[in-house]
Amino acid sequence: MRMSVEYKTDKFPLMNQMLGVSLIKQAIKEVDEEYYNKLYLYNENKANKQTKNFCFSFFMKDFEKKEDVFVIKDRVIFNISSPDYSFMVNLYNGLLKINEFKYKNEFTLNKVRINLVKEKEVTSNAVTFNTLSPIFIQDKNHKALEINDENYEKELNYIANKTLKNYRGYGLKEVLKFKQINMKKRVVKEDIRVFRENTKKTIFYVNAYAGIFQLEGDVNDLNDIYMLGVGFKRGQGFGMIDIIG
Repeated sequence: MRMSVEYKTDKFPLMNQMLGVSLIKQAIKEVDEEYYNKLYLYNENKANKQTKNFCFSFFMKDFEKKEDVFVIKDRVIFNISSPDYSFMVNLYNGLLKINEFKYKNEFTLNKVRINLVKEKEVTSNAVTFNTLSPIFIQDKNHKALEINDENYEKELNYIANKTLKNYRGYGLKEVLKFKQINMKKRVVKEDIRVFRENTKKTIFYVNAYAGIFQLEGDVNDLNDIYMLGVGFKRGQGFGMIDIIG
């Protein structure tokens, strides 16, 4: 299930991943606080770090970059994808209630409309994808991997297996084969409160990749991955993909 939400705004943060997280949290909380707690909290007061069953991205129409903000001349589109029906229904109903969303007392998004997007269907065991938000892959030591690293495919399989298992109760049916076609490195700047508090640094840098790639594997696996996204930090604005063709 996919949806896109159109917003009018005059400016939008360069570091917008946490804005997306905040918007999703507020929308879920608007309609079902118990579901929100289950999704984001562990033992009532600790953050739930379990992989999430969704991914999202932002698309800006007609903009100009000025320092750490985008000046928006048209609108911002918030794209969300998930195979989890309960999550999407709660999110949809919550977003319906939020006509104006404020972030950090600096940014205001005014909702224009919500669109349900028709999904494409995976029918082959080899699919070419395009990233809608960059893919982040790391190793067990939390070190970001370069796309030509010998362990890149291995760690991509690790997180894909974990993501699928969390969503449907079992992981990959087949090992994924990853082929980069036209991927470029993208360093993403994030403004994360916990990182600031723990390190006294203001910006967290994420080495990710965006572009065109191919995945080969089981058809059902690929279909769920298409809806769930690829890689780490999907619930924080990374790894959303679309089928080419």
